[in-house]
Amino acid sequence: MFDIKSAPFGILPDGREAQLFTLTNPAGMRVCISNYGGIITECWVPDNKGQLADVVLGFDNLDDYVKDSPYFGALIGRVGNRLNSGQFTLRGETYSLAKNENDISHLHGGVVGFDKVVWQTETRVTNDAAELHLRYISADGEEGYPGELTVDVVYRLSADNALVTEYKATTTAPTPVNLTQHSYFNLAGSGSVENHTLCIHAEHFTPVNDELIPTGEIEPVAGSAFDFTAAKAIGCDVASDHPQLNIAGGYDHNFVLKKTHKSDFVLAAEAIEPASGRILKVYTTEPGVQFYSGNFLDGSIRGKGLTYHKHAGFCLEPQHFPDAPNQKDFDDITLQPGETYTSTMSFQFSAL
Repeated sequence: MFDIKSAPFGILPDGREAQLFTLTNPAGMRVCISNYGGIITECWVPDNKGQLADVVLGFDNLDDYVKDSPYFGALIGRVGNRLNSGQFTLRGETYSLAKNENDISHLHGGVVGFDKVVWQTETRVTNDAAELHLRYISADGEEGYPGELTVDVVYRLSADNALVTEYKATTTAPTPVNLTQHSYFNLAGSGSVENHTLCIHAEHFTPVNDELIPTGEIEPVAGSAFDFTAAKAIGCDVASDHPQLNIAGGYDHNFVLKKTHKSDFVLAAEAIEPASGRILKVYTTEPGVQFYSGNFLDGSIRGKGLTYHKHAGFCLEPQHFPDAPNQKDFDDITLQPGETYTSTMSFQFSAL
């Protein structure tokens, strides 16, 4: 049977209590999600012998998410990824935002992005799924963005071990929107992800400058360390002397997905952990997916009894292209009043 349980998850610095919701499906898969940041704190999936393991990086308590989290498991917005120089221009007006990454770039929505707010929640259990519905109303001017933005997110756990995330948003004034999900995965449950094999259905990627801002170019992956069109180990080329890998210390790049129509729901990437046989397939309606190989994990963060070293987890973040408001050749991400932003993604788990 499908089931949802809720429990206290801790007290925030302002005195509000956070909640933790546990979604379970008939196959025994369970996912824990907090209303603080919409964070996926645990994701227990079976291996090829039916043994469950928690395949996402994170913490055991709320305090660590509040003080020291590199966006583990969180919902990201208003604009995911980076904005060059912490600014964008809309209808002739330049908006200045927090430069919360190295005092250079605006990252993942700012100092208090959607990963650090408390979402309104509602739970639903149907014959087909366990659902956690979240809503957040971002005030006009919050983190420097124009317009009041109403965001609705549904996490839906299905019988076939898929965690689907559906996004909708409306605004009172034109504003850029690029929502995503920032779970770090390790399909073994611990150790390095360098032996995971990965296939990304993309023939191009967007190279970056020294500040990890897209240059505006779109380059083919063929013949390079960025070619994941045929499955290969994450660690195969991660330490190679490719100039783009030297910039980021590994992969932290947007891949341009192969799509016939913009609205198509496509398989973006597939990861396999060979020892356990666990498989993760990521589907999305978005035009790109950010592949991040956990380069900035340096052993200084501990969670769930583990020390998170470099490449302890990887992220696959469906998205519109980074820095789109400042890139004339990237698709516009401006949401207009009267329009509805929609996006769907799915983490589909199985085992060999």
